Amino acid sequence: MTYATVMVSLALDQPNEARLQVAGELAERFEASIIGVAAAQFAPPLYFSDGAAAQGLIDEGEASVKRRLGELEAQFRAAIRNRGGHVEWRSAMDFPARFMFTQARCADIIVTGGQSPAFSDAFALASPKDLVMQAGRPILVVPDAVNWLDLRSVLVAWKDTPEARRALADALPILRKARDVTVLAIPEGDDDRPAAVAGVTDVTAWLARHGVTAIARVSEAARNETVAGQLEKIAGDVGASLIVAGAYGHSRFRELILGGVTQYLVTQSARCVLLSH
Repeated sequence: MTYATVMVSLALDQPNEARLQVAGELAERFEASIIGVAAAQFAPPLYFSDGAAAQGLIDEGEASVKRRLGELEAQFRAAIRNRGGHVEWRSAMDFPARFMFTQARCADIIVTGGQSPAFSDAFALASPKDLVMQAGRPILVVPDAVNWLDLRSVLVAWKDTPEARRALADALPILRKARDVTVLAIPEGDDDRPAAVAGVTDVTAWLARHGVTAIARVSEAARNETVAGQLEKIAGDVGASLIVAGAYGHSRFRELILGGVTQYLVTQSARCVLLSH
């Protein structure tokens, strides 16, 4: 398995430099094609003074969106010049998430980034929380402060769920290029520790059969610390610049209201995160 096509999702009202840099690096590492994607809709105001004013405002707003999409294409082409193989640009006057869902059929991995607020503007932003749920492809979330894809240390956040298994398989091309890989399980109680040990042992053996040497690690129980807090601490201990995780082990609504590991990784981590659902 490899990444033959890297897709990068650009946003109108967020910085795009970091995600473009990492997408370009991925395309180079895997000699992959790269597709830039952007979409937006003009969001009309709720009230107009009369029909003529309304149409004028709509025309002006749509023209502004088209200009911005053109600027994003120019930024994309400048950033990935001489990187990877085939280069392609796709854009539309459409809701960004909806447009990305259809374009995802062409991708092996989708690079996105920036902060993902709890309630994002559906007219201008394809939130990574939406993409990971519906794109059917692994999503690489790149924080705005990241300036390169550091694979010296990768942390796999393991939990025996379908989402985590899918993320592990989706990340194999990257894991094969990483220098150090740690597979971490965080038991939710003392009774879960033997199962966690067995799980990470099996996972590291599976990775070895796929050409990846990994270290198994099981966190000590920390009753007064959240799973996200423990994950962040251990990621710092091993110097991980990339975390691989399954997305939304609980319902998305529960994570949105109560918080959770996926919510934390997308909105708070300073590291790149590869998510699959």
